[in-house]
Amino acid sequence: MPATSKATHDQSHARVFDLDVMSLRELNQALHNLTPGSNETAWEVLNPKGNHSVAVGVDQPITIDVRGSVGYYCGGMNDGATITVHGSAGPGVGENMMSGSIIIKGDASQYAGATGKGGLLVIEGNASSRCGISMKGIDIVVRGNIGHMSAFMAQSGNLVVLGDAGDALGDSIYEARLFVRGNVDSLGADCIAKEMRPEHLELLQGLLDRAGVTGIKPTEFKRYGSARTLYNFNIDNADAY
Repeated sequence: MPATSKATHDQSHARVFDLDVMSLRELNQALHNLTPGSNETAWEVLNPKGNHSVAVGVDQPITIDVRGSVGYYCGGMNDGATITVHGSAGPGVGENMMSGSIIIKGDASQYAGATGKGGLLVIEGNASSRCGISMKGIDIVVRGNIGHMSAFMAQSGNLVVLGDAGDALGDSIYEARLFVRGNVDSLGADCIAKEMRPEHLELLQGLLDRAGVTGIKPTEFKRYGSARTLYNFNIDNADAY
């Protein structure tokens, strides 16, 4: 390797970036420089120490293992990579994600998966408020609890929660599907409990399988979604607007 480069390749052929000796800009630039067919398919990031915007904008089907906790917007705009954070994540993990997967081994802060358009986000701990806000097709599986205002204005996709949900779940929701195994503190405007039909049980089982969840049955969950009463302006309710 040239003397100017502090990135290394170990015997398992993963490219290793130590953020104690390299900059975050160098890491993200190296990831953005990848082209289809590159043989650099495995990456490892050491000493992230809460850095913001780790591995944002990756658009190749590679694996990235981040050995520690990260700050804001880790994996933002991910399009095809499999990113595993061996720690916790700050606000906005997987924001505007398009495809691929992100696995958080610890907890996630606010608005995890915000505006996500596709892919799978798995949070093995708890997620804070506004998890899945304005989600647009992403699948989110949270093994723990989620905070208030989660799935606010969620448009499409699936949010699966094995624990409890905070206040105002699904406020102003569109057509996203919410599955909660535990208690829900309260439902937001236009969000109601819905029938769990066979197709929903099948869908949920598939999501649990993809997230590596075992020993939990889809029948243990309740489904929530839109009552569809906010879609159109009704002149009879003009005084309420």
